[in-house]
Amino acid sequence: MPSILDPLVDKAAGARKGAAWYKNAISSIADRVSARKLMSQGKLNGRPSIGRLNMFFYDPKYKKTLPYYDTFPLVLPIERIPGGFAGINFHYLRPGARFTLLQRLQRFSIRNEVSSRNRFDVSYDRVKNIPLVKNTIKKYLYSHVRSSFLRIDYDKAALSVYLPVAQFKKGSPY
Repeated sequence: MPSILDPLVDKAAGARKGAAWYKNAISSIADRVSARKLMSQGKLNGRPSIGRLNMFFYDPKYKKTLPYYDTFPLVLPIERIPGGFAGINFHYLRPGARFTLLQRLQRFSIRNEVSSRNRFDVSYDRVKNIPLVKNTIKKYLYSHVRSSFLRIDYDKAALSVYLPVAQFKKGSPY
């Protein structure tokens, strides 16, 4: 089975780079990457793309009582809820753990290929027993979404988990 990490293969050497290498490579371009730039250059939708990662601006309903929160989440929707959806917010994990979770979720892909046509077939019941998921499931209300949804295709998922665009307020989960 092709790996979701295949887009991260060094084309010249044919070897997969490690998570630390990608973290360092992304860090070198961090000053040129921003949430607003990503939103202006990507595929935007009015609703989250089911089975794909999504980025969007968000203003939480209960922000006054939350110890910290992410206003630009990277979310894989897993369930519809009244007025919104629940999803895995990868920003609540350290970058290396995001990479690991993405690998584990690959078993839920629709196709046996790494392409923009592929997507994840996930639900709460399918992911609830994955230890890394425990603190990442968050609920999002459409009435508190402050932008369109930036669709991250399956073949770009591994790169997206390292982008330094999380916007935590009042603290951080790590």
